[in-house]
Amino acid sequence: MASANDNLLLLFQNPNEPLFTEKDNGKTVIEMPAEFYTDRYRPLGDVLSTRFGEDATNKVVLKKLTTFPDLSFASTLSKDGAFSLFNRIHKEMAGKLIKIFMDQPDATTLMSCAAYCKDRVNVDLFQYSLSVAVQHRADTKNMTLPSIVDMFPDKFVDPSAFPKAREEASLVPDENRQNIKIPLEFTSSDKEIEQKMAYFREDIGVNMHHWHWHLVYPALGPENVVRKDRRGELFYYMHSQIIYRYNVERICARMEKVKPLANLRTEIKEAYFPKIIRSKLNRAFPPRVANMTLQDVNRSEFVVEVADLERWRDRVYQAIDQKQITDSNGKIVSLNGPDGIDILGNIVESSALSANPSFYGDLHNQGHILICFIHDPEQKYLEEFGVMGDVATAMRDPIFYRWHGFVDTIFQRYKRLLPNYSVETELAYAGITVSSVNVQITKGKNARPNTLLTFWQRSEVDLSTGLDFGPEGNVYAQFTHLQHAPFEYKINVENNSRAQKIGTCRIFMCPKNDERGQPFVKFEDQRLLMIEMDRFTVYLNPGQNLIRRRSDESNITIPYERSFRNKRPPSDPLAKAQFSFCGCGWPQHMLLPKGSEEGTKFKIFVMISNFEMDRVAQPDLKNPCNDAAVFCGLKDQKYPDKRNMGFPFDRPHKAAKLEDFKNLATNMALGECEIKFTNAIINRQ
Repeated sequence: MASANDNLLLLFQNPNEPLFTEKDNGKTVIEMPAEFYTDRYRPLGDVLSTRFGEDATNKVVLKKLTTFPDLSFASTLSKDGAFSLFNRIHKEMAGKLIKIFMDQPDATTLMSCAAYCKDRVNVDLFQYSLSVAVQHRADTKNMTLPSIVDMFPDKFVDPSAFPKAREEASLVPDENRQNIKIPLEFTSSDKEIEQKMAYFREDIGVNMHHWHWHLVYPALGPENVVRKDRRGELFYYMHSQIIYRYNVERICARMEKVKPLANLRTEIKEAYFPKIIRSKLNRAFPPRVANMTLQDVNRSEFVVEVADLERWRDRVYQAIDQKQITDSNGKIVSLNGPDGIDILGNIVESSALSANPSFYGDLHNQGHILICFIHDPEQKYLEEFGVMGDVATAMRDPIFYRWHGFVDTIFQRYKRLLPNYSVETELAYAGITVSSVNVQITKGKNARPNTLLTFWQRSEVDLSTGLDFGPEGNVYAQFTHLQHAPFEYKINVENNSRAQKIGTCRIFMCPKNDERGQPFVKFEDQRLLMIEMDRFTVYLNPGQNLIRRRSDESNITIPYERSFRNKRPPSDPLAKAQFSFCGCGWPQHMLLPKGSEEGTKFKIFVMISNFEMDRVAQPDLKNPCNDAAVFCGLKDQKYPDKRNMGFPFDRPHKAAKLEDFKNLATNMALGECEIKFTNAIINRQ
């Protein structure tokens, strides 16, 4: 007999179908009390229960509810309307629905409560709120949530695939079905220069990471769901690293770095035609044509003006320059302490932890709103928002990187006012010398040292769960994404003391040359391109030590199987809980920049910092999820590094060049490698 937790997973299948339809390819049906049917189907309850339950081998009987949740707060958002986490009204709805789910006394009651809600609230609102609640309830932590690609494949896949998928599933037996091939480039031609970056912007794993991060770190909701250790700082750092990575990819393509959208009244020259649909309405996400200008948004659900953002921006600037903010009670709070960046991150995102949302506003989210309604700001044409309005699709649009490039300049303004790191007390690790760092591909004969390879790879994603009102069985789409040959770091370290020492090994990479092929000269230019590749604890015995670290062990990423859920979760309950949380993380296949066919040279920076200064006292929990901790933290624990996120490159330094910075202490070293891109397509084994 299936557990209550297993039954909860049924609510994620075919999200647009009514609850009474068959689940698990016709094997399961949910038997609903009469009062659970919506007004449309209640008169047909007896007929529907017979029609959809006859051949099912598994019948789930819902527990009756003594009281039904009041869902009036969600009534203004239609069931098939567009839901956005950047819309404060929608976020408040989600917060209230999350609380309803969190307040249920046990998983069985949660199942009934959620089942009652499913057909009465917006589809995306329901899926998001239940996902957040499941991730944070003590009795459902061992559940493995389906990925958003499973639930809403239309947000990730070329819509031409769906008629083909339904045809294949309707006419061809399960074992004989062929994959539906999705072209690598389908949103524009190579006449559009920004199409060079489509492989990054439209990567399924990249967009899933952004969605899952906001699932783990919701901006509004119950206190125990929102208040996580260093949440505001992590908002800054995760998005900052995305911008750095995007700029590095642009340099590989010989394109100039992103220009931050600092002037909100200038024309946006970039266009974007997303070519994806909303399956609920079978309507396309609206495009944004070239040379549009942001307008005041005056729609039925909310109003926001360009001047609002400018006013909030200036207030945040003033707070940074004065190194203090004023909270909602009128109290002055200093930004000079170690939590200054955390306070600032929550203010800019306007999470529930913002110290004064009425004064500092909602800068980040309302920027998304202004952009996503640029095509229809006054609702004249009854258009919904563009891709910038959804955390699952926002990273597809080139303007995402310009907007977050601007948001990052706010944080950099703050970081530039902080003192340089002290060599003696913060950077150096006495007695530790990093003498060399090299990289080596781990598979293949005659691999050259310090030469890394990237290529295209074909992989599959199952569309069947998200094919609402469709045939049974699995049907796969085949897509092409960037991949790299596995490699390892070899780092030589000398411990000049007589005792074992513990350190944190921090690995970064940045391009050696700019987009014109000219060497970078200034430390500051390369600092703002430093992408973190890994961070882990090392134990150093007296004398010489060789640290070997595989690329697939990176603390930044999660493996392909975890991103796309094509691997069954562990059977052990604790490990299973971590598997669910570990859906958050940068995709392993995008760890390495693309490089170029002629080869792009990179600097590899390695630092062994003093673990005593990095150590964080953690709760005594078994099997912590420790992969992707750099971007996603640890489940139910503190962020696993006391240093500022991005240390030692999170703030400027008086060093003129990167080499000068490295020479400040013996526990830092620079290596060099080349990344070569092979324009070949290899099928995943």
